[in-house]
Amino acid sequence: MARCQVDYAGRLTAHLPMATRVLMIKADGSVLVHSDGGSYKPLNWMSPPCTFREGTTEDGAVEWTVTSKAGDTLRILVEEVVHESSHDLGIDPGLQKDGVEKHLQELLAEHPATLAEGLTLVRREFPTAIGPVDLMCRDGAGASVAVEIKRRGDIDGVEQLTRYLELLNRDPLLTGNGAVRGIFAAQEIKPQARVLATDRGIACAVVDYDALRGIDDSEHRLF
Repeated sequence: MARCQVDYAGRLTAHLPMATRVLMIKADGSVLVHSDGGSYKPLNWMSPPCTFREGTTEDGAVEWTVTSKAGDTLRILVEEVVHESSHDLGIDPGLQKDGVEKHLQELLAEHPATLAEGLTLVRREFPTAIGPVDLMCRDGAGASVAVEIKRRGDIDGVEQLTRYLELLNRDPLLTGNGAVRGIFAAQEIKPQARVLATDRGIACAVVDYDALRGIDDSEHRLF
């Protein structure tokens, strides 16, 4: 926890004036800036892979510089550290899903071709360093396809799948037949999430839960 100023420069620019905030540096390399409000969403963040460097300004103030693979930068000017702690959380067993979302995953695992022609299942809950991908599949050309499944698809879900894809595309065992691509599947996908997914080359699949239980292919629309 620190009193700090944050400036982001990349596809857009953003400025957070000096204030007390929670700064999180996670083991996967991500850096998140939280306020005391706004629920669970950070005010600003940098997703891995990125590099972290601690230095000082000309005035001697502590400055953190976080740089993404694409060259975006997050500069955090630290005026005062209020509290500092470090914790090893150990191995995360992954999110235990229940209800409709879990059943959607089971149904789509049994019938992956309803998401895209020629798609076959490799494994459910495919492990990564930051959590399991719902479905790992293969398309008709043998390329790997990661599927993230939500009841309601929003920007956070697209960000989650993006992080998975960044890690999966570093694995030569998965990229032998081309880059790992993603499919974001949900009963409802918000317009902002669809725009972000399209910008990142991720396909969106809207699924009808009731129709899926009857495997009516006409109720599945891949965009």
